[in-house]
Amino acid sequence: MALNAGYAYREQLGVRARGQSTLSYLVATHRHSPELVWRERLARGEVLLEDLPATGEELLKPGQRLVWNRPPWEEKETPRDYTLVYEDEAILAVDKPSGLPTMPGGGFLMNTLLHLMRERFPEVSPLHRLGRGTSGLVLFARTHDAAAKLSKAWRDREVEKRYRALSSHVAPQDAYDITAPIGEAVHPGLGLLPMALPSGKASRSLARVLQRRAASTLFEVDIQTGRSQQIRIHLAFIGHPLEGDPVYTVGGVPRAEQPGRLGDTGYLLHAERLCFVHPLTGERLELHATLPSELQVK
Repeated sequence: MALNAGYAYREQLGVRARGQSTLSYLVATHRHSPELVWRERLARGEVLLEDLPATGEELLKPGQRLVWNRPPWEEKETPRDYTLVYEDEAILAVDKPSGLPTMPGGGFLMNTLLHLMRERFPEVSPLHRLGRGTSGLVLFARTHDAAAKLSKAWRDREVEKRYRALSSHVAPQDAYDITAPIGEAVHPGLGLLPMALPSGKASRSLARVLQRRAASTLFEVDIQTGRSQQIRIHLAFIGHPLEGDPVYTVGGVPRAEQPGRLGDTGYLLHAERLCFVHPLTGERLELHATLPSELQVK
């Protein structure tokens, strides 16, 4: 496969960076690469701090701009067969396959839903994202006005989001109102990860049992908040991690030994329904994505 065009990873430093050297911050925060590799990138001038080449020895301050200009690289193959579910002059909705990242990150740039969509619709911007292993509905805005209105609706929790998930173990209850707070903490092998944390942000998921199987449970989940990895964390928190989840285990925390990467696939989670007020017509619009056979009631 041909090389992509490279990418500039930009961030504005937060309070965690205070007093750290550029090198120590990169090594601690971006654990996909060891210290030696970051030293080499710094020596090649790939890392900029406030638009100047960084040496690695600078002491960082919150608010500074840090950029890694990653040279072109060969990406892993991903599915490319998304389905257009809805289209008009204001919005687009697609059914994303599992295995296709929504946005650039984790080693992916061109093999992403955003890149594929902009090949056909250069004006679109995503209004949310699904994890690489999650399939289903992703909504895009085609105009600034539509993006502004729908982003506000998302913040005001006026967009209804429903998922299906196949979880480990047989659930004893028919329904669960899950309110475990979700925050970020450092995992020794994976860096900063979202997980169930008492000090985290308020989060709420409503899970209902659709079917009990021999050693698993098919859930329907409505999320009232939109925290990163919320359903994976919340179902694991109540003792029902997703079947095949390479990261989260009982309690809503990462596995202690040999966890996978956050973007790894292997679990079954599908965004099946979105319901919201159309930004142009003001009418209520309800969209559905076809359910994978494994997530259908049998």
